[in-house]
Amino acid sequence: AAALQRLRRLFDIEELPPDVLPRKRPPQFMVDLFNRVADADGTSRGPGLLQGNVVRSFEDRDHEDQYRFYFDISAMEKGEEMLKAEFRVFKQKRTRVSRADVMSRADMRHFCKVEVYEFLESGRKPQKKHLVASRLLSLYTEGWVVFNVTQTVSKWVGNSSSNHGFLITTAHVFSNRVEHNLVKFAKNQGALQESRNALLVLFTNSNKQRSSSFVPSSTGKFMRAVAFLQNMNIFSASGTSAKSQVAACHRRELYVDFHAIGWSGWIIYPSGYNAFHCRGSCFFPLAESQNATNHATVQSIVYTLKLSQDISMPCCVPDELKSLNLLYFDDKQNVVLKNYKDMVATRCGCH
Repeated sequence: AAALQRLRRLFDIEELPPDVLPRKRPPQFMVDLFNRVADADGTSRGPGLLQGNVVRSFEDRDHEDQYRFYFDISAMEKGEEMLKAEFRVFKQKRTRVSRADVMSRADMRHFCKVEVYEFLESGRKPQKKHLVASRLLSLYTEGWVVFNVTQTVSKWVGNSSSNHGFLITTAHVFSNRVEHNLVKFAKNQGALQESRNALLVLFTNSNKQRSSSFVPSSTGKFMRAVAFLQNMNIFSASGTSAKSQVAACHRRELYVDFHAIGWSGWIIYPSGYNAFHCRGSCFFPLAESQNATNHATVQSIVYTLKLSQDISMPCCVPDELKSLNLLYFDDKQNVVLKNYKDMVATRCGCH
């Protein structure tokens, strides 16, 4: 129990989400984003691929009005820094084309104006609204349309009672007359088309994330959790024979199995990852492959020559780490992509 509590603290999990199996399908946008920034095992492909360290997706909760959209963003952490907010809707292709539409297309007037408004009051028929974004769209194409709503959502984060949702209106460019049936957006689709449902996507920085710069002591919390869980056989490490215990400092496998921990019900990707760990001796003379610091070299000499009784042998520890990305359901079944710094040991050294 103590080990799992420490691991939950490491992953910034206040409460474990309920078992959501059988799981609903995660938004395809979030799956594609995970694949763009991470390898299959969750390790980051490179720095700077993700804006912020958390991406939260919220699905539309308004199931009655075709042109109203409401997103419950209460899952945001206290103090979480908003960087960008995107309102994503899927414009469907028009299935019926009238003669007038054909003529307008020939006249190059086949565009419509789409406007996104923020409701300023609650109720089923609110009157007060504020224009947030607008753009021109072709009447005859389909695909995702993305609106930047950062300023509006930032206000909602600061004052949740001001969140009354969005309204989308459409109008002919040449007449500027609002016409609701002009364009149709995917909304509350069935199981086959749920990947086209509207999304509010927030790119943020979690205030719980550690500094990205590597400091050897920063791995202490993680390695203490490793020590606990190795004894519980939750982590699968390579053999520990007497010969391996006196081998020179090097990197060894340490697989973290989310199913064994009991987290597979809410973590979407990956199913586990190789954290690796460092093992071996740092006896003098230290080889170049042991990535020893100058301080470790001096310490190994003092230790070998027994110049001081209080000096121990340098330690074999990670000296280069990569981040890990998790795609998961939160306790409200929103899909979240979070980047965790310093989770995979990519190199070991004597320190």
